[in-house]
Amino acid sequence: MDLSYGKEFEAFRGEVKAFLKQSWPPSGDAAKGSKEEQLRRFRELAISKGYLARSIPKQYGGSEQAPDPLKGQVIQEEFNAAGAPMEPRGIGMMMLVPTLLERGEDWQKEKFVRATLMGEIAWCQGYSEPGSGSDLASLKTRGELVGDEWVINGQKIWTSSAHEADFMFCLVRTEPNAKKHEGISYLLIDMKQKGIDVRPLREMTGGAMFNEVFFNDVRTPKNWIVGKRGEGWLVSRTTLKHERNSIGAAGQMTALLDALVATAKRRKLDGRPAIEDPEIRRRLIEVEGYIRAHQYSGFFQMTKDLKKESPGVLGLMNKINSTHIGHRIAKLAIEILGDDGIVAPGERNMMGSEMDSDSTWTNYYMAAVGIAIAGGTANVQRNVIAERGLGLPRDVAADRSK
Repeated sequence: MDLSYGKEFEAFRGEVKAFLKQSWPPSGDAAKGSKEEQLRRFRELAISKGYLARSIPKQYGGSEQAPDPLKGQVIQEEFNAAGAPMEPRGIGMMMLVPTLLERGEDWQKEKFVRATLMGEIAWCQGYSEPGSGSDLASLKTRGELVGDEWVINGQKIWTSSAHEADFMFCLVRTEPNAKKHEGISYLLIDMKQKGIDVRPLREMTGGAMFNEVFFNDVRTPKNWIVGKRGEGWLVSRTTLKHERNSIGAAGQMTALLDALVATAKRRKLDGRPAIEDPEIRRRLIEVEGYIRAHQYSGFFQMTKDLKKESPGVLGLMNKINSTHIGHRIAKLAIEILGDDGIVAPGERNMMGSEMDSDSTWTNYYMAAVGIAIAGGTANVQRNVIAERGLGLPRDVAADRSK
């Protein structure tokens, strides 16, 4: 396997480095104003140079670059090395924007994409419901078309950051007599209106990132529907595809491993740094082996992408591989902490290089349980790999027709 980028892309890397050296961190007039204003100016400049929002058309605030996975990889590497911000984090950019670009109406893209890209609005996802478990298509939240508005009643649960969101993209049942996969629509909802009750769910970490959301005659315009009426399940497949790819990124695991190694150097076991313990070193190497395999699988998938070929079953395995690695990292971190690992964590929810204290590792250990659920449970992922990737028959016990 040739992992070199070649002269063309190394020259491009030099351009990106030069831009970052000049532009980040901000200086002079660019450093004026609030942190949010500085971030916005930097992102606008990076977009104008073609380094950010590359897949987003210019009319929606992006730089509209031709697809080039290698250039995208170079940009990510250099921005990460410089500590420079890329597009805003969150499910708006990760999930909704790609869905709108693929499935949305032009006016929806104009209204929502640029504002999301600039961090002016925040989103939450209204999918999970009480009693539905992994059977998302059994949802019961109703949407009835009354005149020019959808009237929504029901409940969502495990809704991340609903207490901070401006809008929600939501699955609701609009065709109650249709088969369960065919009676769902994908609606956009203003969260700042009467009839929406957001209740935090206190987690064992002490934080409350998740929420219950109750809808009581909540209204949204008739045309705030993505895709056609009753085709929300198909649209949701687009959203989940982007969510799982983001959750499964190998770069996140590499950052966690770096933080874990730093913790092993800092913490003491039997009077010496934990990293000097042979068993700890063996397990760190084992984790790195899994991460490198995950990373090289990503390189292979990127090569397939460059050739406009399908990655096959490997493309379905990213999320579950990332979950598996994350659990190993969390377990090893707690064992390195020893007795301190059982101390209740604070409410901070840090990742990667920000794992700078024992309490954040304890937080991560507890939160890692949820990673096996986010974006589809591990067992659901195994079914996806088996059925769509390996062509195995569907589970005969699962009746998906109702």
